[in-house]
Amino acid sequence: MKTVDNKINSYRYTQIFNHPRRFIEGWYWVIPSKKLRKGKVKAVSLLGRELAIYRNIDGKIVCFDAYCPHMGAHLGEGKVEGGGLRCLFHNWKFDSQGNCVDVPCLGTTFPLKLKTWTVDEKYGMIWIWTGETPLQPLPFVPELENFECDSVITSEFIKNCHPNVVMINAIDAHHFNTVHNLPLEIVFRKQQLNENAILFNNITRGGQDSFLMRLIRPFYKKAVTYNMCYWYGSIGTVTLGPDFLHFHIMFALRLLEGGKAEGQTILITKKRKGVFGWLFNRIVLWLTKLVGNYFAKGDTQIFQSINFDFKTPTKADNSILQFIQNVERQKALRWGSWEPIDEEEEKKRQKKVEMVESKGEAND
Repeated sequence: MKTVDNKINSYRYTQIFNHPRRFIEGWYWVIPSKKLRKGKVKAVSLLGRELAIYRNIDGKIVCFDAYCPHMGAHLGEGKVEGGGLRCLFHNWKFDSQGNCVDVPCLGTTFPLKLKTWTVDEKYGMIWIWTGETPLQPLPFVPELENFECDSVITSEFIKNCHPNVVMINAIDAHHFNTVHNLPLEIVFRKQQLNENAILFNNITRGGQDSFLMRLIRPFYKKAVTYNMCYWYGSIGTVTLGPDFLHFHIMFALRLLEGGKAEGQTILITKKRKGVFGWLFNRIVLWLTKLVGNYFAKGDTQIFQSINFDFKTPTKADNSILQFIQNVERQKALRWGSWEPIDEEEEKKRQKKVEMVESKGEAND
């Protein structure tokens, strides 16, 4: 077995990948759109930060930091009024830009402004950008980038490991043989879509000795279609299927306390016109669900018990190493504060912590 001589041959050398208190600046799912109706507000906890998100009477979605600047009441308990939100405690009102526009006890306003966050909707899901200004579009399936889509959210799940670890499963070429018993050697070719998105395309035909592969070979002109696109190391879209019909699945994950992963499975297909197009898409999305369930079934047990430690990469793990390197090049934010991480400052802070701990041990 040939191993890979690479500095990132263990997660211990990484600064972002599989880190329980760091994540990449980008778009993350908040809640399904149908769970936030007009005139309603929700309290949301996301990546260690408390938020209040509401949909005003015009259907616009607004997201604030959760706590009122007066006494800290949670604005998720408030009431939507027109385009703004009124705090339940003392009835201070904030407009959609976060400006305080009414303080009833004073009969005037107050020069205060809540922190607001950019939100958007796609695939039946509400998304939030965790930085100041969005640098990328909402995550999409590359093959469907220029098409209007139908989508269905099928399941929410929690995995007992980091989102990054869940993501690399889809490009773990060897596990397709061992876990899913696919008689095919898969080799991936990497392509950078943008600063925050990376593509992996299967480039092999293979499997000529397998009856299954000989059976489906007429449906593939070239390599078996299996493509992965990763956004921010936590969102993955998979495209697979015969040449005449591709299935598209998005796995949208986010980091939970303790380094666990919470995710949503979204089935996607190109929108087709008319009643028959709608019916056809229902069938396609149903088939997509079956395909997704097949691949997820064998991996569930592994993700509940894995203690990830990438000590011995092999040649077959090259795509995983490329994924890790891509994650490491992106902008990292701190859990809870969502502040950018300065690596030099972080090293100084860690050194101070180690000095304090060593002095404590010496005193003991």
